[in-house]
Amino acid sequence: MTKRDKAERIAAVLNALFPAPTIPLEHRDPYTLLVATVLSAQCTDKRVNEVTPRLFGLADNPFDMSQLPVPTIEEVVRSCGLSKSKAKAIRGLSEILVTEHGGSVPSTFEALERLPGVGHKTASVVMGQAFGQPAFPVDTHIHRLAARWGLSSGKSVEQTEKDLKLLFPIESWGKLHLQIITFARAYCPARGHVPLTCPICSFAARPSAHGKAG
Repeated sequence: MTKRDKAERIAAVLNALFPAPTIPLEHRDPYTLLVATVLSAQCTDKRVNEVTPRLFGLADNPFDMSQLPVPTIEEVVRSCGLSKSKAKAIRGLSEILVTEHGGSVPSTFEALERLPGVGHKTASVVMGQAFGQPAFPVDTHIHRLAARWGLSSGKSVEQTEKDLKLLFPIESWGKLHLQIITFARAYCPARGHVPLTCPICSFAARPSAHGKAG
């Protein structure tokens, strides 16, 4: 089976299991998605969703957020980890959105990646999920499964993104990103995993992965 054949079969399984995957980070608009994604770095989506209602109760737009003291934001987001840097980033990006973008979230990778705390993965989430632009955000789940399924070398998230973009149709990237994350959580954990019983690993996992957990 070629990588492309394997990719097509994987996509078919994911479409059957998760035909309409939802965005795990709760949000109302591009700005709240941007902030939630910044908070999700090294933090679970569940924890972020527990924190953002209080944060957005104080400020759910860049105009109001830019007026909040950094320590106030930090106190609210403390349980997400890296609270000091995340609070500074959220305040800083909000100020830039107000002064340079009229309070709107820009819809280009270049502009997004110039914002404090916004790297390529965060920009990809916003571009794909908020603006419907071609983007394939690679988080730890996608990076791990792409290597487990033999679709990428797994040497870096940048390489994984390039490899997956070559294997899957551009129109599927946004949906596929969500499907793989959902599949990873439901069927394909990092540890204690039995490939032979997995709906995808049973045919897609590298030979070395069969017969053992992990």
